[in-house]
Formats: sequence, structure tokens, C-alpha cells
Amino acid sequence: MEKKFFADAMLGTLARWMRTLGYDVLYEAHIDDTELLLKAAEEGRVVLTKDTLLMKRRLAKGRAVFIESEDLSGQLKQVAALFPMEKEKLLTRCLRCNALLERIDKQSVKEKVPPFVFSTQNEFSICPACERVYWGATHRHRMIEDLKKLLA
Repeated sequence: MEKKFFADAMLGTLARWMRTLGYDVLYEAHIDDTELLLKAAEEGRVVLTKDTLLMKRRLAKGRAVFIESEDLSGQLKQVAALFPMEKEKLLTRCLRCNALLERIDKQSVKEKVPPFVFSTQNEFSICPACERVYWGATHRHRMIEDLKKLLA
């Protein structure tokens, strides 16, 4: 069964990059520790935190991981070591809201993407929750290269 996560307010960048890797990661910048722990427990999510006080809470026992590194590379390496990623899930989630992306017909996005993108790209995905459109252009290749460097 796939692990699901909830990143605390200090780990927004980590949450976004984990989504890039295909991890199911919730993130809310303005959530109180008790509510975060309750939601995580209710949904069977592992809490990722840099908050030592949160780690000491009863609700955190056995369901929270203290992220040790201050830098993104170290954080991603720690998560990947504890919870190995599945390469086929790379770039399958919305970076903004975490939903699984769905393939969409090119004609359906004509009014949602810049004309140049529409004329040069053939494959598109859409987030069913926030309706953000994704396509595999140079930014996709840059993200993959950045991930290789971060995880090296």
C-alpha cells in the first residue's frame, strides 16, 4: 500500500518536490499542530516535520518523521531512503493541490494554454481538482535534471 504524507508548515518546498516525485503529500501552510496530527491520523498519513515540539506530542508517536536536514537535497534523500519512490509515478501529481493528473485531449486545452504551447505540444494532463494544465516541455526536462542533482 502506498504511503501518504502530510508536511508541516515548515516543509512546503519539500512537499512540492515530493509531489514532483509522485508522492501523495498534503500541505497546509496555516494549520495548527493538533489539527494536522488529527487529519494525518484520520487519513493514515505520515507527518513530516521539523518541529521538535510536534514530535513530542502523543498523537505524533509512531506516525511522524523528523526531517533532519535544513536543505532540500538532504530532505528528499531522507524521505527517499525511508520511503523508496516509484519512478513510474514521477510527475503524475498536481504540484499545487496534490491530485493525480489525468490525460486530456489536446483540443480540450486549446483555450487554456498559450498558442505556442498548443502548436508545439501533443500530450497534456489536467488536474481534476484545480484544473491546472500540464505538458512536457523544457521545464519538465529541467525539473527532472534538478531532481537528479538533488538526489545525487
